[in-house]
Amino acid sequence: MWFPLGATVRDGGTNFAVASGVADGMLLCLFDDQGAEIRIPMPDRDGGVWHAFVPGVGAGQAYGYRATGPYDPGRGVRCNPAKLLLDPYTRATTGEVRFGPEVLGHAPDDPDKPSALDSAAHVPRSLVVDPAYEWTTEPVPQRRYADTVIYEVHVKGFTAAHPGVPAELRGTYAGLGHEAAIAHLLHLGVTAVELLPVHQSVPEAFLPDRGLTNYWGYNTIGYFAPHAGYSAAVRAGHPGGQVAEFKAMVDALHAAGLEVLLDVVFNHTAEGDHTGPTLCHRGLDNEAYYRLQPDDPRRYVDTTGCGNSIDAGDPLALQLIMDSLRYWLTEMRVDGFRFDLAPTLARQYGSFDRVSAFLDLVSQDPVVSRAKLVAEPWDVGQADSYDVGRFPPLWREWNGRYRDTMRDFWRSHGGLLGDVATRLTGSADLYGGAGQRPTASVNMITAHDGFTLADLVSYDSKHNEANGEANRDGTDDNRSWNCGVEGPTTDSEVLALRGRQSRALLTTLLLSFGIPMIVGGDELGRTQQGNNNAYCQDNPITWFDWSAVDEDLLAFTRRLVALRQSHPVFRRRRFLVGAEAAELLWFTPAGTPMSAADWQNPDARSVALYLDGADAPDVAPDGSLMIDDDFLLLVNAWWEPLDFTVPPTRPGQTWQREIDTFDPVANEVSVKAAAGDMVAVGPRSVVVLRATATP
Repeated sequence: MWFPLGATVRDGGTNFAVASGVADGMLLCLFDDQGAEIRIPMPDRDGGVWHAFVPGVGAGQAYGYRATGPYDPGRGVRCNPAKLLLDPYTRATTGEVRFGPEVLGHAPDDPDKPSALDSAAHVPRSLVVDPAYEWTTEPVPQRRYADTVIYEVHVKGFTAAHPGVPAELRGTYAGLGHEAAIAHLLHLGVTAVELLPVHQSVPEAFLPDRGLTNYWGYNTIGYFAPHAGYSAAVRAGHPGGQVAEFKAMVDALHAAGLEVLLDVVFNHTAEGDHTGPTLCHRGLDNEAYYRLQPDDPRRYVDTTGCGNSIDAGDPLALQLIMDSLRYWLTEMRVDGFRFDLAPTLARQYGSFDRVSAFLDLVSQDPVVSRAKLVAEPWDVGQADSYDVGRFPPLWREWNGRYRDTMRDFWRSHGGLLGDVATRLTGSADLYGGAGQRPTASVNMITAHDGFTLADLVSYDSKHNEANGEANRDGTDDNRSWNCGVEGPTTDSEVLALRGRQSRALLTTLLLSFGIPMIVGGDELGRTQQGNNNAYCQDNPITWFDWSAVDEDLLAFTRRLVALRQSHPVFRRRRFLVGAEAAELLWFTPAGTPMSAADWQNPDARSVALYLDGADAPDVAPDGSLMIDDDFLLLVNAWWEPLDFTVPPTRPGQTWQREIDTFDPVANEVSVKAAAGDMVAVGPRSVVVLRATATP
């Protein structure tokens, strides 16, 4: 049968189906445990799909394909039967790439001629998989975006050194699904884990020579296959066990009420540029899967910085992407996706297009359109590469504007109050005009790509020496966090300053309108020793050090998450315009309403924000409307302390201190204030005041 694509066990055997519109023949290659190969011609072809049913073949069978046909890079076709190819639809793989001339589709001395070297002993194989799994939970109802707190985390790094996870499970899907790992997530209060890529990936060819690997996983080669390196079952000698293990992890996370989002890399593959290896897509149908240079089809259009770009406008590549998304949602039961370098997927004709085939199909698909969809709204090398605010309303976006503004503000840069106010309240300038909600903005201070929070406030420049590129890689854009004040002189002063800055950044993040994203480990004070491009470090540089947890920062972060989740005033689901804007008032430190001149003052670095909780009701567990408390945020980005005058809001209102980022111990001391009273706010700090709701 020509459908479904991939290897499907049925009727006492397995049906194999693979697509290629340029091959003139296809060989199915079966391998036994000793690596002996049997080649089976696939004579049946329907349209561009080659297929064959093989009796007696079942789960665990290793296989691959060899495509016969033209090898003519000048026309963009690269069939070469000397190369064993992965099934693009394989559900699991076994083995690793061993880089060398054998994995190249072209002759090393002439890129226009095919290589005669056989690659079978140097590349991974596909596996036939039994999809059966007994789920213990029903698919969880999707949590509202407004109630979502995302925790971006690496499957391996989270538990690689976790003392509460059994040694044999550390760094695996089973480890992440272990009760000790889940307990941390629940205690922290996050609602969704966003997993760095879990699709099968391979390292770039130059990394093994340096003793490194692609730890982050942004070098995908199997869009249906859980990465085997994160599987305790595979580690224990059970190839293919990664599929059931991944499902069990999702099952356990769902049982705890946590959603699972996958960071997916459909913008490029691990085959790299025209000099890269032939592992799968290139050897099957190079023209269909990749965007080729119109004036030289030997080379690839590269809007990813990784050598190639997937052609999401081609029906074959587009089908692969959509089939993969549906598979992970329906068979693996994940809850959504974050799309790496997402504009590349919308470049059907070169420029970013909101009505491209990919974005159009996603909006129409009855399964994919209902999932959580988050775009990284930038790629590289194009005039329109920075596309923040341009994705369709169905999508949420990583808000790079939020990150950059808040970092500079807390560095005490002046002239940012207007932008800070816009970012705090959901970035209406980016998302308010298209009928979207504040939750279109995924707010972040840090991400996997860059400094951790602890390193952000500790280093003025990157320290990527361990990556083997003489510290030339990564973006060296960090700037002093001590501007305007002479730096601390003792170790205790340094630690105190870093702690205050971390708490101010986390408070801003978790009390802003939109969807907050915490980078895994930031709540623990995790450091990468200044490495802001640790993509290749699968070692203690990137693993969580559970023996060095900043318990005070962890407790503070938990308190912030709980505050957000307990008060709908911080989780608004609409922008406030017109008369509604009275629910959100801005004041100077003197307690007077902000004027146009105040907003435009280039030296201003402080502001007070009043949030009217009476107009932010939520539904209580018993179904009744719950009226929220009022809040007053006193924000001081000066490097010196500042006294704020409490502004007049409701008559007779009394304020209680809830959060003080300068001195978190002060949160335990009861302090009350009323209109006209003075409240001291420490340097680069936030004080959050709460007034109990009145009917």
